[in-house]
Amino acid sequence: MDDLDRRLIAQLRDNARTPLTLLAKTLKVSRGTVQNRLTKLERDGTIAGFTIRMRATIDEQRISALMTIAVEGNRLEAVLRTLRGDPSIVTLYTTNGRWDLVAEIKADNLQAFDRVLSRTRLIVGISASETSLLLSTHKL
Repeated sequence: MDDLDRRLIAQLRDNARTPLTLLAKTLKVSRGTVQNRLTKLERDGTIAGFTIRMRATIDEQRISALMTIAVEGNRLEAVLRTLRGDPSIVTLYTTNGRWDLVAEIKADNLQAFDRVLSRTRLIVGISASETSLLLSTHKL
């Protein structure tokens, strides 16, 4: 990945729906160059997909939390597989230190959030967890 690829990705992070012609104009390259770069970045897995960002006021009614998780022995892959299948767990990170995983949880209300916690605590291979509600956002 070179500087042009990085600048292209930065433009797409601001707005993934930017037309190719506008990207080309902004980056001072041809439309074909932008198309070829995008194709290459998608093919090699650098760009895994395109998504949307919700306006903060739309999402603020949902419950958001971070759960830190300790996994028993060599059960990490099995635990990850199970957690990936839960639609309320929107992001998973492996970490070092006391906790093996950090999971970002989103739920529509406290009852749904409680169900996510209950399901997660029953997963075979999880030895401990700690959950913190996210109260406010200061930087995106």
